[in-house]
Amino acid sequence: MNKRIIGLDVGDKTIGVAISDPLRIIAQGVTTIDRVGIRKDTTKIIDFVKEYDCDTIVIGLNINLNGTDSVQTKKVYDFKTMLENKLRSTGLSKVKCIFEDERFTTVIAERVLIDADLSRKKRKEVIDKQSAIIILQSYLDSNGSNI
Repeated sequence: MNKRIIGLDVGDKTIGVAISDPLRIIAQGVTTIDRVGIRKDTTKIIDFVKEYDCDTIVIGLNINLNGTDSVQTKKVYDFKTMLENKLRSTGLSKVKCIFEDERFTTVIAERVLIDADLSRKKRKEVIDKQSAIIILQSYLDSNGSNI
């Protein structure tokens, strides 16, 4: 049985979290974490990695439409570096952290939630988790079950 993959949509205020099934075919939303600080945030992610027995972390990377780095890109690079350091220090150095292009994921997530007839308030509560699902599903569709 394969280990699961965790997907993250890292924002300034929240982190959307999604998990694959053990066969690495379907992504499902887990939660949205309210950001409190990079150290505590990465600890929460590692707790999910352990709980769901993950060997890969897919992090959405905010890139501009022309392929250049956005303002958020550096923050996500820093988050990945901190997460990798913490994985090493907790004995999880074999867990891979990789990026997945997340251009359009928020727009797609918003459309999915509108189509589901969610109110604006409810969409705001779940948009980051839905974005994490889309990021992870995109990765799974590309190469998830082939790993």
